[in-house]
Amino acid sequence: MSRIGNRIIDIPPGVKITSGEANVEVKGPGGTLNSSLFEGITVNQEGTQLTVKRANDSKSLRAKHGLARALIQNNIIGVTDGFSKTLILQGVGYRAQVKGKNLVMNLGYSHDVVFEQPSDIKIEVPEPTKVKISGINKQRVGQIAAQIRSFRKPEPYKGKGVRYENEHIRRKAGKTGKK
Repeated sequence: MSRIGNRIIDIPPGVKITSGEANVEVKGPGGTLNSSLFEGITVNQEGTQLTVKRANDSKSLRAKHGLARALIQNNIIGVTDGFSKTLILQGVGYRAQVKGKNLVMNLGYSHDVVFEQPSDIKIEVPEPTKVKISGINKQRVGQIAAQIRSFRKPEPYKGKGVRYENEHIRRKAGKTGKK
């Protein structure tokens, strides 16, 4: 029994869903997103509600049932509201700024770290130590945030580095002197 896969998806006004045999296309005010369907998974639309069904109860199909529903739901949320992640730059002298199409960060290296902004993602710097990444594709927003975070991951002693806004860094005690 798939608890997530059996849930009904409500379609907000202004969103059009076109389902084929192999994919589902979601159009909304934010743009267009496609999700490919697994073999044996079907999508039925009745008015403003969408249901995801599976052909049989095989183990592999049961595992993909909830995933297919979650991907379609994420596409609907993406084209209506969008997704965003905020990164915090923590450390002395760590700062970021947008120059043209590039995100330029000073992360304690001898050079500036330059990250080219993809066309489908919007990168903003509301404060010199905050970077906001937003877009309609949840997976893409998370991937870009992870790439930017990988330039200087937070270290456990002082917590310096690039971290997510709500991420908690486990701190370690430093060395103790001779007794």
